[in-house]
Amino acid sequence: MFTKKAIPLTDLKSGESGVVIEVVGGQAVARRLHALGVRQGKKIKKLSGMFMHGPLTVQVGHTQLGIGHGMASKIMLEV
Repeated sequence: MFTKKAIPLTDLKSGESGVVIEVVGGQAVARRLHALGVRQGKKIKKLSGMFMHGPLTVQVGHTQLGIGHGMASKIMLEV
């Protein structure tokens, strides 16, 4: 059976999307992302990313967010 691999949001190319599997990190990070709408099972699309570990622009539902590279690396997706 084919299983999909979990990858961090930072590994997506611009325009690609995936479904949030989990947030790896502390409670503060998980709480902050949950407040922004990034939850397990939600579809997230990477709109753009900056060169050299800058912030990423993502779309969750109809909302666009700017997320720092460190926080984005803690969001694990199934592509």
